[in-house]
Amino acid sequence: MRLPIEDVISDVITAIAQHGQLVLQAPPGAGKTTRVPLALLQGGVFEGKLIMLEPRRLAARAAAERMADTLGEPVGEQVGYRMRGEAKAGPNTRIEVVTEGILTRMIQTDPSLEGVGALVFDEFHERSLNADLGLALAHESRSALRPDLKLVVMSATLDAEPVAKMLGAPIITSQGRAFDVEERWLDAPLKKDKKLELACADLIVQAVTEQPEGGVLVFLPGQGEITRVARALEGQLDKSCAVHKLYGAMDFKAQRAAIMPAKTGRKIVLATSIAETSLTIEDVRTVVDAGRSRRARFDPASGMSRLVTERVTRAEATQRAGRAGRVAEGVAYKLWTKGEHGALAAFPPAEIEAADLAGLALELAAWGSSPEDMAFLTPPPQGALAEAQALLTSLGALKSGRITDHGRALLRLPVHPRLAHMVARAGKGAAPIAALLSGRDILMNGFNGAGADLTLRIRALSDPKGSNAHAVNQSALATARLEAKRLARLAGPDQGLSAAQMAALAYPDRIGLRRAGQAHRFVLSGGKGAVVSDSDPIGTQLLIVVTDTDGNPRDAKTRQAIAISENELRAIMPEQFVWHTVCEWSRRESRVMAREQLRLGACVLEDRAWKNADVAQMNRAMCDGIRMIGLNLPAAAKRFQARVILARENSDRAFPDLSDSALLDTLEDWLAPYLGSVRTSADWKAFDPLEALRNCLNWEQTQALDQLVPSHFTTPLGDRRPIDYSQADPEIEVRLQELFGVTKHPTVGGKPLKVTVLSPARKPLQTTMDIPGFWAGSYADVRKDMRARYPKHPWPEDPTQAEPTLRAKPRKR
Repeated sequence: MRLPIEDVISDVITAIAQHGQLVLQAPPGAGKTTRVPLALLQGGVFEGKLIMLEPRRLAARAAAERMADTLGEPVGEQVGYRMRGEAKAGPNTRIEVVTEGILTRMIQTDPSLEGVGALVFDEFHERSLNADLGLALAHESRSALRPDLKLVVMSATLDAEPVAKMLGAPIITSQGRAFDVEERWLDAPLKKDKKLELACADLIVQAVTEQPEGGVLVFLPGQGEITRVARALEGQLDKSCAVHKLYGAMDFKAQRAAIMPAKTGRKIVLATSIAETSLTIEDVRTVVDAGRSRRARFDPASGMSRLVTERVTRAEATQRAGRAGRVAEGVAYKLWTKGEHGALAAFPPAEIEAADLAGLALELAAWGSSPEDMAFLTPPPQGALAEAQALLTSLGALKSGRITDHGRALLRLPVHPRLAHMVARAGKGAAPIAALLSGRDILMNGFNGAGADLTLRIRALSDPKGSNAHAVNQSALATARLEAKRLARLAGPDQGLSAAQMAALAYPDRIGLRRAGQAHRFVLSGGKGAVVSDSDPIGTQLLIVVTDTDGNPRDAKTRQAIAISENELRAIMPEQFVWHTVCEWSRRESRVMAREQLRLGACVLEDRAWKNADVAQMNRAMCDGIRMIGLNLPAAAKRFQARVILARENSDRAFPDLSDSALLDTLEDWLAPYLGSVRTSADWKAFDPLEALRNCLNWEQTQALDQLVPSHFTTPLGDRRPIDYSQADPEIEVRLQELFGVTKHPTVGGKPLKVTVLSPARKPLQTTMDIPGFWAGSYADVRKDMRARYPKHPWPEDPTQAEPTLRAKPRKR
């Protein structure tokens, strides 16, 4: 069968010969994966080996087998493959298909890639983290060391322009696909109460009924959905239909059975996104797309990743639909409407935008470059990268941003840096733990049935028949055992640590201390929270190490954990047990609390009163308390504050900002030295901060303040009355008899004072800003009312001619 890619093969050869690099865009089913490497080999445009990067193990194996079959050879002759734990290649191999981690190690070990003439990045549209890193490393190697190295980036749905611009490479586009695919949509959106699995099962039955020939490939987000759809299909399909499952955790034999042609009847393949790639599943003519994809999302704030289920993007939907047109004209059924399709995002996010970047940060440190110096199509987010670098520093892999000898040792171990650190420190004994923690749960019921205890998994790994209480996932078990053996060969001598100690080495930030009085709830040493199922016995332990969670940034649900003792922790990380002195405001008790605490990160193991607490720390804690309970200045202090604010607003002189907000922001500067024994909200209520406020002004400012905004008004009798500046107009209160003889209204700072005139009993009679006007006007009415009530006090007809007085008339004898 002639493939659509054949139409541009000559252009590919020419472009590589002239430019040395190329971006090739071809739709699903065009044949680029198996045809382009062979064409480059046969065209003689490179010397040495061609290394082709495939993002998935199954696709890498299948691509190598297809190319070898085209040459009429077994795999391992001119075409071979290499992946973690498995390789088929020989001295005559010219095309080697590798998975992503392999390529990175090759470039890091030999930046000049001696013996390699060409690199092909297949399925680059998936934008995996390792593919982005591999391309960045390859581009730098080509620029600095190997200008003769050929680079080809191939993609089905990627917008090719940005990649081509970054590399300075031409673009070649293959327009055709093998066969046409008809797309069919729902007439109306799914009802909210309809479960995705049941709706998908109904659509599968419809597709099988309407399309009488060929296999059906169904795209679902994960293994759980695959299992539930398979269960929902029971009894709904003709007996001639065989249902197969296809996901990454399956063993290769089961995967191969899913992709091989059906011997009899029809084949229904329920698959994850593993089937989106360059994999051809035989006989498939119909695709059913549930429209969901599962992605990992890393939260730098919690240091945890979680899997989220999201709608597919238009690019993913196109890629999936193309699977129906590989061997004949096909049909793609979509579990959403055509109108909903337009609202889908164009492309999936690059993994580098949402992944744990610990491995990337370590690779970059080993390479000796910062991300901004590398050719990344999408730069790594600064927050996630900083979090990764902080983790690596805590593990001893980085020091001052540079890789250490320990960090280089971690790179030689093909697991996450956390687990590599554990294996490097604990030796061979850690290999089984690392294998368990890097793979799928080997207990079928997971944490819902078996419980979260990691020791159950360790026991099942060594003796699966002894784990009668819980079914063992044989595929995951076999994978874990192979991985454990491989890691043991790379590890040093066993250091005799317990399983819990090993887990703590990998997750020093996830050591959990049970919260006081709260069984099954833990505070983690990294500062976050974790919860354990109420029915799980491990939730009653005092200390645990949490090795797997759902990634919730606040209280993560614990999927796996192991109990540990304080003595075990002290033996491996004694330097992490540190006594801290704590002075802080207790909102609950409305007082400063001074404690001495033995901490392991955020876990407080011992807590006792700090008897000789540092005064400065106590005062700072009291300042925090004042911010919570409020400034609430007493009257005298409030008047002083108002005077300074008025002077600051109405004078060219420099006065400090004594507004409430400014005072609260600077409590440690102006108030803390004067707090003395103030330690409670009651103490603060009784405290007079006037002296502290006065000392905010220097001598010159104080003199200027008294001149511009005096604190008191002096009455004609020489008595001082405080001026209230807290309102819009400065105000005083004076008994009427004290104002006799006043013919000019008093002012302050050029502004008239608001005068509240009081009766002899100090009751307000009238408020005025014009005393002469008051005498001439309403005084007569006041005199009439008051002289009968207060006959012993003078009430002259003309107050402007009377002497001010506070005395009553003498008694008649």
